[in-house]
Amino acid sequence: MRSSPTLIYFLILAAPVACSKTEAPPPPAPPEVQVAEVVQKDMPIYIELVGATLGSQDVEIRARVEGYLASMNFTEGSFVKKGQLLYRIDPQEFQEALAQAEGNVATARARLEKTNNDVARYKPLAAQQAISQQELDNALSAQEAAKAQVAAYDAVVAKAKLDLAYTNITAPVDGLIGTTQKKAGSLVGRGENTLLNTISQINPILFRCAIAEAEYLRLARLGDRNRAAIEKEFGVELILADGSVFNHKGRLDAVERAVDPTTGTLTGQFIFPNPERILRPNQYGRARFVTEVKEDALLVPQRAMQETQGLYSVMVVKPDATVEQRMVKADERVGNLWLIKSGVKPGEKVIVDGIQKVRPGIQVNVKTAKPEAETLPVANMPPDGSKAKARGAEAK
Repeated sequence: MRSSPTLIYFLILAAPVACSKTEAPPPPAPPEVQVAEVVQKDMPIYIELVGATLGSQDVEIRARVEGYLASMNFTEGSFVKKGQLLYRIDPQEFQEALAQAEGNVATARARLEKTNNDVARYKPLAAQQAISQQELDNALSAQEAAKAQVAAYDAVVAKAKLDLAYTNITAPVDGLIGTTQKKAGSLVGRGENTLLNTISQINPILFRCAIAEAEYLRLARLGDRNRAAIEKEFGVELILADGSVFNHKGRLDAVERAVDPTTGTLTGQFIFPNPERILRPNQYGRARFVTEVKEDALLVPQRAMQETQGLYSVMVVKPDATVEQRMVKADERVGNLWLIKSGVKPGEKVIVDGIQKVRPGIQVNVKTAKPEAETLPVANMPPDGSKAKARGAEAK
């Protein structure tokens, strides 16, 4: 049979196409995701308050008499002891004033002695009517005036001794002294009690901060008994300006009586032991402490949470490796964890990495994510939360 050249041409072109046909490609592999388990445990809830330190006593050192500073007897910025000599004001003027006052007292006492003798002599004479009653009355009046003059000069002597004592300015408390405001040779005390320096007691040291009204209400509702139990178990931590945690825990010392109407806050005061004298007045920091312990709280990593218009959800991997989107009711965030009120169960696996690659209903290749360290340490919290449960039982 004769073949058409056109037909032969199309047969030649179709042959490679027919030979290249293969089987359909296999379905794509399930996407790989990393998961973490929903954990259930007792969880302390922390708050942090910003503030600054101050001495447990900040005592101003002032010149109480007028004069020239003769000497400065301490090292600036050092620790001083109670009673230690700090400054000396030139005492010469005050010594002379004391000597003069003591001389006046001696004169007044001599005058009093004379009036005493006159009265003692005139009384029997007046009884015998050897002298007039008027003379006796004059002697008695002179005696009373002499007594008053002695008392007045005694007060002048006491004042002169006190002024002389004020020329030696000593430390009223143990503490850290600052840099001096006046140097030797300066005139001090003229018209006012000149500020010379300040001494701060820094062991213990105070930390003062502002407490928002809402946070104060949370603390107040705990009650003194529960708050004391929580404070005893966890203490108050002080986070310093470099991010480190001070190595001594403190306690709540006092709360201001009234809310500041301009800021809506109360001033809170914490006290910390400071035996190494690391903390100084006016250091910035943050007081961190537990306001409550949520028992049997459900926790998921923050990375697992998805928020859409105020609604929260997580992607749960079911036992058959399929994905389910689960709406959850979030409580609050603690560090890198979320507390969940409802929507998940302990032990369920939620996706923390690869969420963008999945959708509800598909199968996934599951890998366990490396556990994350909690950003807020759970101080003194036993693994089973037995202390918190015991504390709750006591409160009931």
